[in-house]
Amino acid sequence: MVIRTEPRLRRVLVGNPAVVTTATTAPNEVVVTALATGSSSVVLWQEDNRSRIIEVYADVDVSLLRDAIARGLPGENIQTEAEENKIILSGTASSPAVVEQIGKMAAPFSKELVSTIQIALPHARQQVLLKVIFAEIDRAKLTEIGFNLFSTGGGNTLGSTSTQQFSPPSLVSSGGSGSSGEAAANNSTIGLSNLLNIFIFRSDINLGATIQALQQQNVMQILAEPNLLAANGESASFLAGGELPYPVVSGVAGQATVSVQFKPFGVKLDFTGTIESDNIIRLKVFPEVSLLDFTNTVTISGFVLPSIDTRHAETVVELKNGQSFGIAGLLDRRVIAQYSKVPILGDLPILGELFRSKSVNKTNQELLVIVTPTIVDPETPARAPEVPNMPIPLMNPKNFDTQTPHGAGSN
Repeated sequence: MVIRTEPRLRRVLVGNPAVVTTATTAPNEVVVTALATGSSSVVLWQEDNRSRIIEVYADVDVSLLRDAIARGLPGENIQTEAEENKIILSGTASSPAVVEQIGKMAAPFSKELVSTIQIALPHARQQVLLKVIFAEIDRAKLTEIGFNLFSTGGGNTLGSTSTQQFSPPSLVSSGGSGSSGEAAANNSTIGLSNLLNIFIFRSDINLGATIQALQQQNVMQILAEPNLLAANGESASFLAGGELPYPVVSGVAGQATVSVQFKPFGVKLDFTGTIESDNIIRLKVFPEVSLLDFTNTVTISGFVLPSIDTRHAETVVELKNGQSFGIAGLLDRRVIAQYSKVPILGDLPILGELFRSKSVNKTNQELLVIVTPTIVDPETPARAPEVPNMPIPLMNPKNFDTQTPHGAGSN
């Protein structure tokens, strides 16, 4: 800044030399140059015995920042001002991404940024509808093998041997008299409670057996099928399950305090959808399926807490409007074997296999998540659907003209 006076100058004093400095270029002219941001007073003594006090404020030069915003973000209504070492940003931006970009551009000019930029919301903001299917496929086989023996009374002996895992055939009395075992057997029939048993009977020795060998295979089960709607660029979440309260112990020197926190479990989904050009949807999804596991527990201050089995995935994809993608391969494999046997007889070598039964439950569950995003245009007053016309009530027949029209004949 150049300061000129009519009288000649006798002396110049700067109140804050760290902010500004002065140089006399003529008897009545002084140049004030800023060294740093801040404020300072400049006192001028003239030859006419009069003095002048000038307050000088040095601000950050934001001219380059204004040019950079105008070139890089044309069409954005952004004002940039400086107040000493602060940069003040104001105006209206089209999206949160633009506000973030302007903040990055202004960071090299000053560490103190004051932003009052507002985001202009369009009248018809597009939305993203997310259709999700959580399915669990159980591809495991449940195998059960059992062997039972029974006798119909051969040698005056009536009874059966069973591992109790499967019900053996039983003798059902059909009437008649007699107290001996052979007489009771002759007046009885064999009753089978399970039609899937393999039945073997030798009448010459009055001895029979049933063998049960079953295999079951389950199919897909739908866990949840939520539909979530969120504005463009906004996030949404979904939870079908619950929250497990568990204590948290904290403290030192023997003064422990217990607080309660909640851990969610169940079917959960978090997503953020951003609509880009050509109806491309940039989708960030985080599906999760968790359940309580009471086989693995922990005890804290007398509270028995189950663990939480969790299967989740996180990914970012780009899809066209209406396209679908799937997430698979999240497996949970477990094998539970249960053995039953007849005491003593089940411990015999080789023959002991006839007096044992085995049930093996193999769980091989796979989690499948199918996601389909769709762009939804909200209704605006210009696009509001038309209101259907109300039905016109029937007129009274007495009001109709029953005369023959002019020129019409009659039969």
